[in-house]
Amino acid sequence: MKTLVAQVITPEDLLKHWQGHRALTRHVIEAFPEKDFFEFSIGGMRTFSKIADELLAIAAPALKSIVERESQPFKEGEEKLIFKAQYLEKWDESTEEINQYWEKLTIEDFNETFNLFGQYEFPIIQNILYFIDNEVHHRGQGYVYLRALGIEPPFFWER
Repeated sequence: MKTLVAQVITPEDLLKHWQGHRALTRHVIEAFPEKDFFEFSIGGMRTFSKIADELLAIAAPALKSIVERESQPFKEGEEKLIFKAQYLEKWDESTEEINQYWEKLTIEDFNETFNLFGQYEFPIIQNILYFIDNEVHHRGQGYVYLRALGIEPPFFWER
């Protein structure tokens, strides 16, 4: 028998929160000059295009794995995107996929354990919170890059 624990936020509000972060990250991608999106880095960190590859490889594919209860290995950068516009298109497609898969989750699902990418066995809610935390962390790197390039990043509260 599945049991529910106390709820602090509704699934709808959690999705809205996540998609707000995704919208802000999209604005960060848009703010990069084309060349710098693929080439600029500081201190040996990855370019923002490589960071975007990671974020795209996690969000919708991981949620799909969760919904279908099929743990798939992590696959990053399989599509060789060469223009920023391609990343923005993939970002938008991923956003729609997240919305579609989210509708298939039940409130009971959030407390079930799932072995994400065959490596991270946690309750589904913790995996989803990781997706958000990871994106916020990497978006912070994008903010540092933009500032180093003399570009004002989007306000972090405008989600």
